Amino acid sequence: MAIENRYDFVMLFDVENGNPNGDPDAGNSPRMDAETGHGYITDVCLKRKIRNYVELCKEGEEGYNILIKPDKALNTKFAEAYEKEGLKLKEKGKNTEDVEKARAFMCENYFDVRAFGAVMATGDNPCGIVRGPVQINFARSLSPINIQDVTITRQARTTEDRAETGSTEMGKKSVIPYALYRGEGYISAALAQKVTGLSEEDVELLWTAIVNMFENDHSAARGKMCMRKLYVFKHDSLLGNSPSHVLFDKIQVSLKDETMPPRKFTDYEITVDSEMPDGVTLISKI
Repeated sequence: MAIENRYDFVMLFDVENGNPNGDPDAGNSPRMDAETGHGYITDVCLKRKIRNYVELCKEGEEGYNILIKPDKALNTKFAEAYEKEGLKLKEKGKNTEDVEKARAFMCENYFDVRAFGAVMATGDNPCGIVRGPVQINFARSLSPINIQDVTITRQARTTEDRAETGSTEMGKKSVIPYALYRGEGYISAALAQKVTGLSEEDVELLWTAIVNMFENDHSAARGKMCMRKLYVFKHDSLLGNSPSHVLFDKIQVSLKDETMPPRKFTDYEITVDSEMPDGVTLISKI
């Protein structure tokens, strides 16, 4: 059964001595707003970590497959949907009813399609376009970031020719000493009921995935990343009881000492206005 309540949420997470989201246009160094110096992390990066966690804890369970992952071509998965539903395309044009049946199959069997939506209109077996009820904004750092290029050495050479020049070679990695990021998101109950069928069970899994999405994704490149806070605003109605920006403003984060660069989570102060508009409940998940 699809959800009946709209949700908005705020995530606060940090990175220590790592690169949370490399920018291919800048030599894979941390993404940064050139005008303000604040760091940012794309929605695609955050959703990737959620997908990875869901696949890790729900692998093999019916209805919790992940569409966007590097295992098969997407068109192959769309063809599988047609095969399992016993559908065929007309010789001329696309059979709208078959596309809708295939779309329903994809929503039922793939968690990320139910949550985030997908463009599945490619190939000979189109499954339509799904606008997902769960949307996440870019996360931005609360303070300007300081990107440091750290020189490293490698003792294993890749080719015999390079080995002849010496036993070691120099490399570089770009890191942020510390940054606290804020990300915001939305869950539309109207879209869940109209299109994907996102359920309360799916939403609870989403909260669990957000809380734990860095715990099984540690790497030397990303450093120490932690989800510090997850605030959820639950509305009593399908369309919501308050504009999202009014609720987001209830969570304020400020630097305690602006004369010093932040180096830990406790360098910030979080202020929460607990007086909610009628019909909205604030839930702290962590």
